[in-house]
Amino acid sequence: MAKIEWKPGNMLYPLPAVLVTSKGREGGEDVCTAAWAGTVCTNPPMVSVSLRPSRLTCEYIHETGVFGLNLTTEAIVRETDFCGVKSGRDIDKFKAMKLKKERAAHIDCPLLEASPVTIECRVTEEKPLGSHTMFIARVLAVHVDDRYLDKKGKFHLNAAKPIVYSHGEYAGLGERLGTFGYSIKKTR
Repeated sequence: MAKIEWKPGNMLYPLPAVLVTSKGREGGEDVCTAAWAGTVCTNPPMVSVSLRPSRLTCEYIHETGVFGLNLTTEAIVRETDFCGVKSGRDIDKFKAMKLKKERAAHIDCPLLEASPVTIECRVTEEKPLGSHTMFIARVLAVHVDDRYLDKKGKFHLNAAKPIVYSHGEYAGLGERLGTFGYSIKKTR
């Protein structure tokens, strides 16, 4: 099997599909789909998200320095796609997709009720990189839907059926293949 050189835009896939919520200085709110998001540090907890500068959400985050990251699931895959192809400058995506908002505890920005995990973020660094602007942010709070907590308090995200984005397609995560450290666990 030969490996061929492929165009640079097709690098690391799959990616988490997230809905980024934001609120502008004048009170307008938006929700935008992003696939270029992830954890950048655990201590202190930090994340990043990269958005095109033309997106209304990018403008709002630039104005206020806060945003919400909302994980997506199979139940809201249509809403996830819609919020990535429609502009908040033309339509209220919350209303069009019947996405219910929740109040954040630490930032003035909506979160999404339909998301099993919502993360409140405060920007520490904004980096214009070319086609996208990267926002590096400190995590102020993480909220989880208690429907996915077992009796011992363990969170089961896979039960929520999260989705990923890969080369223009949304997909489920599939079955669990192992747990962290299983490859070196001693057997008796």
